[in-house]
Amino acid sequence: MTVPPGQRVLDGFPRFGIPGAAPGVPDDPVIEIGGAIPEPLTLPVAALAELPRSEMTADFHCVAGWTATDLHWEGVRFAELFRLVIEPTLPAATSITHVVFEGLDRFRSIVLIEDALAADVLLAENLDGAPLTTDHGAPIRLVSPRQYGFISTKHLCRIELHTSRPPEKYHPNWRIQLALQLLKPHPRARVWNEERHRYLPGLVVRPVYHRLIRFFRLRNARGTRR
Repeated sequence: MTVPPGQRVLDGFPRFGIPGAAPGVPDDPVIEIGGAIPEPLTLPVAALAELPRSEMTADFHCVAGWTATDLHWEGVRFAELFRLVIEPTLPAATSITHVVFEGLDRFRSIVLIEDALAADVLLAENLDGAPLTTDHGAPIRLVSPRQYGFISTKHLCRIELHTSRPPEKYHPNWRIQLALQLLKPHPRARVWNEERHRYLPGLVVRPVYHRLIRFFRLRNARGTRR
Protein backbone atom coordinates (compact mmCIF):
# COMPACT_ATOMS: atom_id res chain seq x y z
CA MET A 1 0.00 0.00 0.00
CA THR A 2 1.33 3.42 -0.95
CA VAL A 3 0.58 6.27 1.45
CA PRO A 4 1.47 9.96 1.13
CA PRO A 5 4.84 11.18 2.42
CA GLY A 6 5.09 11.39 6.20
CA GLN A 7 1.92 9.35 6.85
CA ARG A 8 1.49 6.09 8.78
CA VAL A 9 -1.45 3.74 8.31
CA LEU A 10 -3.59 3.45 11.44
CA ASP A 11 -5.84 0.53 12.28
CA GLY A 12 -9.29 2.09 12.65
CA PHE A 13 -10.55 5.65 12.28
CA PRO A 14 -10.24 7.62 15.53
CA ARG A 15 -11.83 10.89 16.47
CA PHE A 16 -9.02 13.42 16.53
CA GLY A 17 -9.12 16.99 17.74
CA ILE A 18 -9.38 19.21 20.78
CA PRO A 19 -10.34 17.08 23.82
CA GLY A 20 -13.95 17.36 24.87
CA ALA A 21 -17.39 16.13 23.99
CA ALA A 22 -18.63 16.46 20.43
CA PRO A 23 -21.42 19.03 19.98
CA GLY A 24 -25.03 17.95 20.17
CA VAL A 25 -26.93 17.43 16.93
CA PRO A 26 -30.09 19.56 16.48
CA ASP A 27 -33.35 17.73 15.85
CA ASP A 28 -33.75 19.49 12.50
CA PRO A 29 -30.22 20.44 11.42
CA VAL A 30 -29.67 23.07 8.75
CA ILE A 31 -26.78 24.55 6.81
CA GLU A 32 -26.68 28.33 6.70
CA ILE A 33 -25.27 29.68 3.44
CA GLY A 34 -24.05 33.26 3.43
CA GLY A 35 -21.26 35.60 2.47
CA ALA A 36 -21.13 36.90 -1.10
CA ILE A 37 -24.70 36.03 -2.02
CA PRO A 38 -27.51 38.59 -2.20
CA GLU A 39 -29.70 36.83 0.35
CA PRO A 40 -28.59 34.26 2.95
CA LEU A 41 -30.01 30.77 2.49
CA THR A 42 -31.05 28.20 5.07
CA LEU A 43 -30.82 24.67 3.71
CA PRO A 44 -32.26 21.85 5.82
CA VAL A 45 -29.86 18.94 5.89
CA ALA A 46 -32.82 16.72 4.99
CA ALA A 47 -33.13 18.62 1.69
CA LEU A 48 -29.79 17.19 0.54
CA ALA A 49 -31.67 13.97 -0.21
CA GLU A 50 -33.20 15.81 -3.19
CA LEU A 51 -29.80 16.47 -4.79
CA PRO A 52 -27.79 13.95 -6.83
CA ARG A 53 -26.18 11.40 -4.54
CA SER A 54 -22.59 10.20 -4.69
CA GLU A 55 -20.47 7.52 -3.06
CA MET A 56 -16.72 7.12 -2.86
CA THR A 57 -14.10 5.03 -1.12
CA ALA A 58 -11.06 7.03 -0.05
CA ASP A 59 -8.34 7.27 2.55
CA PHE A 60 -8.41 9.96 5.25
CA HIS A 61 -5.12 11.68 6.06
CA CYS A 62 -4.65 13.55 9.33
CA VAL A 63 -2.04 16.33 9.31
CA ALA A 64 -0.66 14.80 12.53
CA GLY A 65 0.66 11.90 10.46
CA TRP A 66 -1.86 9.06 10.53
CA THR A 67 -3.96 7.67 7.70
CA ALA A 68 -7.21 5.68 7.88
CA THR A 69 -7.73 3.63 4.75
CA ASP A 70 -10.67 2.55 2.59
CA LEU A 71 -13.43 4.63 4.18
CA HIS A 72 -16.68 4.50 2.24
CA TRP A 73 -18.53 7.83 2.21
CA GLU A 74 -22.00 8.68 0.92
CA GLY A 75 -23.51 12.11 0.42
CA VAL A 76 -23.68 15.02 -2.04
CA ARG A 77 -20.76 16.49 -3.94
CA PHE A 78 -20.12 20.08 -2.93
CA ALA A 79 -19.84 20.87 -6.64
CA GLU A 80 -23.46 19.74 -7.10
CA LEU A 81 -24.65 21.88 -4.19
CA PHE A 82 -22.76 24.84 -5.62
CA ARG A 83 -24.08 24.33 -9.15
CA LEU A 84 -27.70 23.66 -8.24
CA VAL A 85 -28.28 25.75 -5.10
CA ILE A 86 -25.62 28.44 -4.70
CA GLU A 87 -24.57 29.48 -8.19
CA PRO A 88 -28.08 30.43 -9.37
CA THR A 89 -28.25 33.04 -6.59
CA LEU A 90 -24.97 34.76 -7.53
CA PRO A 91 -24.98 37.96 -9.59
CA ALA A 92 -23.40 37.40 -12.99
CA ALA A 93 -20.25 39.40 -12.19
CA THR A 94 -19.52 37.63 -8.90
CA SER A 95 -16.29 35.60 -8.84
CA ILE A 96 -16.03 33.32 -5.82
CA THR A 97 -12.44 32.63 -4.74
CA HIS A 98 -12.82 30.97 -1.31
CA VAL A 99 -15.33 28.97 0.68
CA VAL A 100 -15.40 28.87 4.48
CA PHE A 101 -16.92 25.77 6.09
CA GLU A 102 -17.93 26.02 9.75
CA GLY A 103 -19.06 23.28 12.12
CA LEU A 104 -21.22 23.18 15.21
CA ASP A 105 -17.98 22.88 17.20
CA ARG A 106 -17.08 26.34 15.78
CA PHE A 107 -14.04 25.09 13.87
CA ARG A 108 -13.68 26.62 10.42
CA SER A 109 -11.73 25.65 7.31
CA ILE A 110 -10.85 28.08 4.52
CA VAL A 111 -10.79 26.43 1.09
CA LEU A 112 -9.94 27.73 -2.37
CA ILE A 113 -12.94 27.43 -4.65
CA GLU A 114 -11.06 25.18 -7.09
CA ASP A 115 -10.27 22.76 -4.26
CA ALA A 116 -13.84 22.86 -2.91
CA LEU A 117 -15.23 22.08 -6.38
CA ALA A 118 -13.02 19.02 -6.91
CA ALA A 119 -14.95 15.95 -7.99
CA ASP A 120 -14.15 14.01 -4.80
CA VAL A 121 -15.24 16.66 -2.26
CA LEU A 122 -18.41 15.47 -0.52
CA LEU A 123 -20.89 16.71 2.02
CA ALA A 124 -21.02 13.29 3.64
CA GLU A 125 -23.88 11.94 5.72
CA ASN A 126 -22.94 8.26 5.86
CA LEU A 127 -19.72 6.41 6.57
CA ASP A 128 -19.27 2.71 5.85
CA GLY A 129 -22.98 2.24 5.27
CA ALA A 130 -24.26 3.95 8.43
CA PRO A 131 -25.11 7.53 9.43
CA LEU A 132 -22.22 9.52 10.82
CA THR A 133 -21.78 9.40 14.57
CA THR A 134 -21.02 12.55 16.54
CA ASP A 135 -17.38 11.43 16.80
CA HIS A 136 -17.03 11.74 13.05
CA GLY A 137 -19.09 14.80 12.30
CA ALA A 138 -22.82 14.06 12.52
CA PRO A 139 -25.11 15.00 11.02
CA ILE A 140 -22.96 15.99 8.01
CA ARG A 141 -19.34 16.78 7.34
CA LEU A 142 -17.12 17.94 4.55
CA VAL A 143 -14.80 15.27 3.16
CA SER A 144 -11.88 16.30 0.94
CA PRO A 145 -9.63 13.23 0.68
CA ARG A 146 -6.81 14.90 -1.25
CA GLN A 147 -6.35 17.45 1.54
CA TYR A 148 -5.34 16.98 5.16
CA GLY A 149 -8.16 16.25 7.55
CA PHE A 150 -8.31 19.74 9.10
CA ILE A 151 -10.00 20.86 5.87
CA SER A 152 -12.77 18.26 6.28
CA THR A 153 -14.95 20.25 8.69
CA LYS A 154 -17.13 18.14 10.99
CA HIS A 155 -20.72 18.91 12.08
CA LEU A 156 -21.14 21.26 9.11
CA CYS A 157 -23.64 24.03 9.83
CA ARG A 158 -22.50 27.04 7.79
CA ILE A 159 -21.00 27.74 4.36
CA GLU A 160 -19.68 31.20 3.49
CA LEU A 161 -18.78 32.32 -0.04
CA HIS A 162 -16.02 34.91 -0.47
CA THR A 163 -14.66 36.95 -3.38
CA SER A 164 -11.20 37.23 -1.78
CA ARG A 165 -9.32 35.35 0.90
CA PRO A 166 -11.18 35.85 4.19
CA PRO A 167 -9.54 36.55 7.56
CA GLU A 168 -7.90 33.52 9.10
CA LYS A 169 -10.42 32.89 11.84
CA TYR A 170 -10.30 29.20 12.63
CA HIS A 171 -12.15 29.22 15.97
CA PRO A 172 -13.72 31.88 18.26
CA ASN A 173 -11.80 30.62 21.32
CA TRP A 174 -8.69 32.78 21.43
CA ARG A 175 -6.45 30.01 22.75
CA ILE A 176 -7.45 27.60 20.00
CA GLN A 177 -7.23 30.38 17.41
CA LEU A 178 -3.74 31.33 18.59
CA ALA A 179 -2.54 27.72 18.53
CA LEU A 180 -3.83 27.22 15.00
CA GLN A 181 -2.32 30.49 13.82
CA LEU A 182 1.05 29.48 15.25
CA LEU A 183 0.87 26.21 13.32
CA LYS A 184 0.51 28.21 10.07
CA PRO A 185 -1.66 25.68 8.21
CA HIS A 186 -1.06 25.57 4.49
CA PRO A 187 -3.88 27.19 2.46
CA ARG A 188 -4.04 24.24 0.03
CA ALA A 189 -3.20 21.37 2.44
CA ARG A 190 -2.70 18.90 -0.41
CA VAL A 191 -1.60 15.61 1.05
CA TRP A 192 0.52 14.30 -1.80
CA ASN A 193 2.44 17.60 -1.89
CA GLU A 194 2.87 17.37 1.91
CA GLU A 195 1.52 20.88 2.37
CA ARG A 196 1.32 20.87 6.15
CA HIS A 197 2.90 24.25 6.86
CA ARG A 198 2.54 27.50 4.95
CA TYR A 199 6.27 28.28 4.77
CA LEU A 200 8.27 25.23 5.84
CA PRO A 201 8.69 22.02 3.84
CA GLY A 202 6.79 18.99 5.07
CA LEU A 203 9.93 17.06 5.99
CA VAL A 204 10.89 19.78 8.47
CA VAL A 205 7.56 19.97 10.29
CA ARG A 206 6.70 16.26 10.34
CA PRO A 207 8.07 15.73 13.88
CA VAL A 208 5.97 18.62 15.22
CA TYR A 209 2.76 17.26 13.76
CA HIS A 210 3.55 13.70 14.81
CA ARG A 211 3.90 14.90 18.40
CA LEU A 212 0.40 16.38 18.26
CA ILE A 213 -0.90 12.85 18.78
CA ARG A 214 0.54 13.00 22.29
CA PHE A 215 -1.27 16.23 23.16
CA PHE A 216 -4.68 15.58 21.66
CA ARG A 217 -6.98 12.76 22.67
CA LEU A 218 -7.47 9.94 20.19
CA ARG A 219 -10.73 8.20 21.01
CA ASN A 220 -11.71 4.77 19.77
CA ALA A 221 -8.37 4.25 18.03
CA ARG A 222 -9.23 0.60 17.51
CA GLY A 223 -12.97 1.10 17.39
CA THR A 224 -15.79 1.43 14.91
CA ARG A 225 -15.27 3.43 11.71
CA ARG A 226 -18.43 5.51 11.71
